Amino acid sequence: MTENARSQQQTSTAAAYDIEKAVLERYQAGAKQQEPSLCCPTEYEGNYLDLLPQEIIDKDYGCGDPTRYVLEGETILDLGSGAGKNCYILSQKVGVTGNVLGVDFNDEMLALARKYQQQIADKVGYCNTKFVKGKIQDLKLDLEKVEAWLQENPINAIAQLNQFEIECDRIRNESPLIPDNSIDVVISNCVLNLVRPQDKEKLFKEIYRVLKRGGRAVISDIVCDEDPTPEILKDPELWSGCISGAFREDLFLKMFEEAGFYGIEILKREETPWQTIDGIEFRSVVVRAFKGKEGPCLERKQSIIYKGAWKQVQDDDGHIFCRGERMAVCDKTYNILTNSNSPYVKDIIPVPPYQDIPLEEAEQFSCKSKAIRHPKETKEFNYHLTEINNDAACCSPGECC
Repeated sequence: MTENARSQQQTSTAAAYDIEKAVLERYQAGAKQQEPSLCCPTEYEGNYLDLLPQEIIDKDYGCGDPTRYVLEGETILDLGSGAGKNCYILSQKVGVTGNVLGVDFNDEMLALARKYQQQIADKVGYCNTKFVKGKIQDLKLDLEKVEAWLQENPINAIAQLNQFEIECDRIRNESPLIPDNSIDVVISNCVLNLVRPQDKEKLFKEIYRVLKRGGRAVISDIVCDEDPTPEILKDPELWSGCISGAFREDLFLKMFEEAGFYGIEILKREETPWQTIDGIEFRSVVVRAFKGKEGPCLERKQSIIYKGAWKQVQDDDGHIFCRGERMAVCDKTYNILTNSNSPYVKDIIPVPPYQDIPLEEAEQFSCKSKAIRHPKETKEFNYHLTEINNDAACCSPGECC
């Protein structure tokens, strides 16, 4: 069992009350009356809040701004969308060609988000938002379809419970709430910590499942520098208040890694803790992680040069890149490192082959952890061109090289 799994198991054992119920009731109340203690002070970029009703601004709770890391035309999923503030900001950012989907299982919050949907669409000039009911750790299950089935098939016996579970599986398989590989960006604002400890591993797998290849998760959440004490874990108020379920900050990044993500980075970490309890610091972070490092490794004679400043670095697949060296990489790794949206692109110089090798002709590439490619491989070994460009002087007039 990994350290991460052991930590989750200990947390699960410590909480003897219904975490989900405590969270639901607290946020149902927060939808009816503003509760400032549920959120961290956050500055949002631009003037995107200007179009939003004050009620949504007051009753939507978060700890950061993941909305600033999206692009026009993208399809966005907001986990735990609450009153809809982040969704309505995203609606303006992705524009008429983009789409925004909010998922929540709190009826009060869903009603509040939907209440202003047409009003905001009229102001923006288009409607590209949708709010659906589901649990973020089970994004295949459409809870509104489940509730409709239960209205006609109330459960009064164990045998009926079995039929209910069969129906839930049918809904997941035949009409999933969020299909596989359908989302460009998954965001969340201070919600992942509210999920029960035993469901958190499944939650990260669900985020990975719904993302397209090359898609990314941008998650703002609360982390702690030490494991919460047993006293903190036993307090329902601290669970619903985004404290007890906070991720230990090093394990938070490992959760993404274990789910299969790459390019995992901390985009923002608050220097000052939001709260300090029993000597443990709780603060907001924003983390981004990418999907798409799975697949075959094919040889197309590509190289990359790592610019520095470190002497060498290692990626999530174990490749080691030495500063200034032409490192041999497979086609998949080459594209991951040099794509314009890549988290690595600013540190990498791409070195394509002189002669393109079609994918269907590419052979299997042996992914060594450290492999330097000779320039002749890039140019082909029979390349003997001699060329002098007299128009490109290396020195300015009057200067000596």
